[in-house]
Formats: sequence, structure tokens, C-alpha cells
Amino acid sequence: MLVAGWPASHADSGVNQGGTDAANGWGMASGEAYRQLETWQSAMTLVERCYKLSRRFPDDERFGLTSQLRRAAVSIPSNVAEGACRHNNNVFINHVSIALGSHAEVETCIEIAFRLGYLKSDGKAALLEVADTSNQRPATSNR
Repeated sequence: MLVAGWPASHADSGVNQGGTDAANGWGMASGEAYRQLETWQSAMTLVERCYKLSRRFPDDERFGLTSQLRRAAVSIPSNVAEGACRHNNNVFINHVSIALGSHAEVETCIEIAFRLGYLKSDGKAALLEVADTSNQRPATSNR
């Protein structure tokens, strides 16, 4: 499994041994590498959209669906970033797997919000379109 922007050299290498990223194929400081991943960038857009749309949810959902949707959305780019900074392919794959689970959670929260009448069909469609874009980027199997 690869993520858009993840250097191909990392796909089969297992562990990446320290040093600067320029020396190991990233071309930037290790703390910044994840920002170049298309997966992380599109997931950040999803977070922004989830926050904006969930502002319209009822106040009594602040600690329920609003919080759940936002936490799940934030989990996606957070796990991609954490995994990328570890420079270990197996750890990265594990974090991408967690991010994919959070993606499914976001989609479920969106569906719940729609069914409860908190999102209109156009809002649901727009949010799912952004979610689908972020989901298409991480999962590319090379097995």
C-alpha cells in the first residue's frame, strides 16, 4: 500500500535509518515531509469542510455528532502525518490503515447528519465528494 507522494524508495525498504530527508529520498526536513503528501493535503481540506458544515448542527449535538465528526476528520491527516514522520514503511501503513478507518467514520457521521436532517442533500454530496477525494489518494496497493 502506498500513499500519493510517499517516495517509491520507501515502499520496499522497511526502515529508514535517520539522517536528513535529503539523504533518504524525501528532499526536506523530516518534520515537513508529510505536508507534501497529496493525501494529507486533501484530508486537511476535508477537516476544514467538516468544521464549517458542523457549525450548523444543533447545539445539543456539540458533544455528540459534531464532536465525533470533527475528531474523526482530524484523525485522518493526523495519522498520515504521524506515520510519514516515523520513516518506517510498516508503521506508515498502520497509520494509513487507521486513517482509512477514520475516513469510514467520517462518512458514517455525514450519513447520520443527513438522516437526522442536519445536512441537506447538497451539503452531504459536497462533503462526500471531498471525502472521496481524500480516500482515493491513500489506497494504492502494490502487493
